[in-house]
Amino acid sequence: LPAPRGRGAFGPVAPPTPDGESATLEEMVAAQGEVKAFQAANAEYLECVDNQMTAEKAAVDEGDKDAEERYALAAADYNAAVSREEQVAADFNAAIRAYKAANPN
Repeated sequence: LPAPRGRGAFGPVAPPTPDGESATLEEMVAAQGEVKAFQAANAEYLECVDNQMTAEKAAVDEGDKDAEERYALAAADYNAAVSREEQVAADFNAAIRAYKAANPN
């Protein structure tokens, strides 16, 4: 995983969302596995960013004025990663609903 490095840092790449209306069961199951793998990788990334935030907070407490900006950037990265994961889950859940509507049996 890329290390957090402030604004513009990257976490794991979000998987594509299947088209629930036309996807096969096998494609939906495969997509579910990709979502779970993304969530696991994102959890590792969030832990890394959290560790960076802890280190920057300690540096702020020790008087490092530059650490305040680094902390803010890391916090923004953390929040963006959480939002990205929430969006992936919402998109996949919408695909599941569309799949179930298109395949009622």
